[in-house]
Amino acid sequence: MNEVTGHTGWWGVALIMVVLVSWLFYRYFAPRSWREWAGAGLVQAFIIALYAEMYGFPLTIYLLARFFGLDRDALKVNLWSTLLGFGNTGMMISMLVGYTLAIIGIGIFIQGWRQVHRARKEDRLVTDGLYAFVRHPQYTGLFIALFGEGVVHWPTLFSVGLFPLIVFAFYRLARREEQQMLQQFGDAYRAYRRQVPMLVPRPGKWRRFVGESGSNTRRPDQENHHE
Repeated sequence: MNEVTGHTGWWGVALIMVVLVSWLFYRYFAPRSWREWAGAGLVQAFIIALYAEMYGFPLTIYLLARFFGLDRDALKVNLWSTLLGFGNTGMMISMLVGYTLAIIGIGIFIQGWRQVHRARKEDRLVTDGLYAFVRHPQYTGLFIALFGEGVVHWPTLFSVGLFPLIVFAFYRLARREEQQMLQQFGDAYRAYRRQVPMLVPRPGKWRRFVGESGSNTRRPDQENHHE
């Protein structure tokens, strides 16, 4: 049990991480309607639950040990290391893979926001950049980041349970936004929607999609789309 408690109890760090990650999320998402606020609330709960267990109290591990009889001598803070028995090596692998996904997702999320920000100024439809691969890159990036940090790197009962709810909430939000886009852009958006997937790039397009998230270039004829 010492290995578990030795990595927890850092409530000050937990608070700092919650504030920093929440600021980053609201800085680039900026919910406006009540539906956006509902989705943001799920993400906020995800963030609090994740970092409270990562640096505060390992509730998931203790509940599994209490009710499912896991070997207390094999307990580690990371859930994958505990369940799969990979020890510190498993923790390191899950950390590296999780951080990689989180960084990729954040890059996509921020770049998508930049295109949305320009769209609100110019009120035009964008079909290039990240939007050449998916119709809602901000949400795709958000899902990748949350999956990497809260499912791969540091899974908890709450983060794993909330993740599908977050995906469902933002999927519904995306569908509603598309109805607004149809009203605004009509046939142009219908044609775009037929050609480009909603949230998941087509097979073979992921490398270019991720690469585009690091590009700040913008052609003079670029059109802009807002979520």
